[in-house]
Amino acid sequence: MPKKHSKLFEPFKIGKLEIKNKFVMAPMGPGGLSTPDGAFNERGVEYYVERAKGGTGLIITGICYAENEVEKKAMPTMPCPTLNPASFIKSAAQMTERVHAYDSKIFLQLTAGFGRVGIPAILRGEAVAPSPVENFWNPKIMCRELTTEEVEFIVKKFAEASVVAKMSGFDGVEIHAVHEGYLLDQFTIALFNKRTDKYGGDLMGRLRFPIEIVKAIKKACGDDFPVSLRYSVKSYIKGIRQGGLAEEEFIELGRDTEEGLEAAKILEQAGYDAFNADAGTYDSWYWNHPPMYQKKGLYLHLTKELKKAVKAPVLVAGRMEDPDLASRALDEGKADAIVIGRGLLADPHLPNKIKSEQIDDIRPCLCCHDGCMGRIAQVKPLSCAVNPQAGREAEYGLKPVEKAKKVMVIGGGVAGMEAARVCALRGHEVSLYEKSDNLGGVILAGGVPDFKEADIRLVHWYEKQLSDLKVNVHLNTQVTKELVDAIKPETVIVATGSIPKQPNISGVEKTLQATDVLLGKKNVGDKVVVVGGGLVGCELALWLAKQGRQVVIVEALKNILSAGLPIPHMNSAMLEDLLAFYHVEIRTGASIASINDTGAVIKTESGEETIPADSIVIAIGYSPNNALYKQIAQDIAETYLLGDARKVQNIMYAIWDAYEVARNI
Repeated sequence: MPKKHSKLFEPFKIGKLEIKNKFVMAPMGPGGLSTPDGAFNERGVEYYVERAKGGTGLIITGICYAENEVEKKAMPTMPCPTLNPASFIKSAAQMTERVHAYDSKIFLQLTAGFGRVGIPAILRGEAVAPSPVENFWNPKIMCRELTTEEVEFIVKKFAEASVVAKMSGFDGVEIHAVHEGYLLDQFTIALFNKRTDKYGGDLMGRLRFPIEIVKAIKKACGDDFPVSLRYSVKSYIKGIRQGGLAEEEFIELGRDTEEGLEAAKILEQAGYDAFNADAGTYDSWYWNHPPMYQKKGLYLHLTKELKKAVKAPVLVAGRMEDPDLASRALDEGKADAIVIGRGLLADPHLPNKIKSEQIDDIRPCLCCHDGCMGRIAQVKPLSCAVNPQAGREAEYGLKPVEKAKKVMVIGGGVAGMEAARVCALRGHEVSLYEKSDNLGGVILAGGVPDFKEADIRLVHWYEKQLSDLKVNVHLNTQVTKELVDAIKPETVIVATGSIPKQPNISGVEKTLQATDVLLGKKNVGDKVVVVGGGLVGCELALWLAKQGRQVVIVEALKNILSAGLPIPHMNSAMLEDLLAFYHVEIRTGASIASINDTGAVIKTESGEETIPADSIVIAIGYSPNNALYKQIAQDIAETYLLGDARKVQNIMYAIWDAYEVARNI
């Protein structure tokens, strides 16, 4: 273990409970990990045990409903210990016992519910909130105000749920949450709490709900039973459904830092033993769930102040998987422990790899949200874009092959590299062929902007895995049908990627392709028109605008970021806000008509106009490059088509499809 990372492996305490190291697994919604009667299913057990096996000192489960009567949710969405306590204890006890075998500790996170941010597809009764308010996702749904008696009932259920958690072997509970704008947080924020009973009014009144919860739990489970609090120090609400960027000045409509620090003092005095700290709400969701556009360690300036305000341990999340950054945060007194969420989805053995100095073997999180929060928002099971096994550890693992095959992988993009890795891990004889001089495919261009560096780290991770597995990599090799016939593989995987689309317009020869601009093969001037407002076009526009260029996006649809697969809300919201902040002009409902010497001629409902530009960059999507597959598929029985060559989607599906096919060859 490097000396500079040694502090990460020192123990710390929450109350009287000692935790073996400073690594904490962040609570992430356990979608797909529960049974209809509210217990953890086998997937859930294996999911948490795998992170304990990987060296995490404290595991905090994702949200479990404290009750499912006042705010009724569809089951099975998340576990609920009070729904069928006996069933819950049976599965949870097995989980806690196995976690403890690795000398890890585990807290059960309990939620008061969603309130105004309840996903309509999950709700099975009336939408509720502290005060009447529109539902975040569907303004046509009005949330009714909870009665005083209903709030008191929820407090009682928190105590009951905590007793069940203690009986199940959990080492403590975490309360969800004065954080992220969920129901409990809505009670604490004046913007959403207009109540006149004991749960409203001044700060003490608005904090009464979380205060009564911790007091009820301590009374039921004892003062020594640890209770942590998921806590957002600052809300970053610029407006309803409108977040505030770190780069801009705005009037805080939610909890500002001053109130956040004052509230923390009150909550500590009430009995909370730790603060699992971050920032943001659903209105500023890109703070709670930081995309790649957020800087690493984005909460450290807040936890530095929180540490001064409270004596209880402060746990900090926020893209903290970099061991150097995490170690500095501890050294500089900005946190007492490091909380990692998506990094442990991507690589559940991250702590052990840091400890054994295998940092280059840590599979990086891309901050894409495609496999985790994006799926939960669609009521799909939790997983990970770069780790298909996440959330289905036992049932979706790899088995060695009984008879090794000669496998030829054509294409060194993400799909080809994943297929080669999995085939080699299972014992096949694998050769990978790539026509260029580098592995990586299109993500080499996509990873050029500073906010996409994790994409490049993923390529480097694959390069190391393939080298360690002794995969025969042939660069600068254009594969033809004749070469395939000469090699005589038993299995062929074609992952030849895609070809950029070109508009059929006059002057198209004057345009540039997005990939060429990103890779520095083509230079652009000061004024740039980007044709295409999908993810590639918008990220390219942001990258150029941050360099000081004047950028106009031309998009044929009514909205940018609406073509292709859905982009998780926190990512799209932040990208749109950043484009506005950097003054990128967006012209929707406009198509490119032609290119002339002065710029781009676009067609709108009101007619044609010319946008002056030094360069016009095309980013209107890609078409599958499957010509080779069509030539060889009939001759070789076991031939597979993967990645963009099969269907242009995203990194997640390129990896997932490759994993699925390769694990069964």
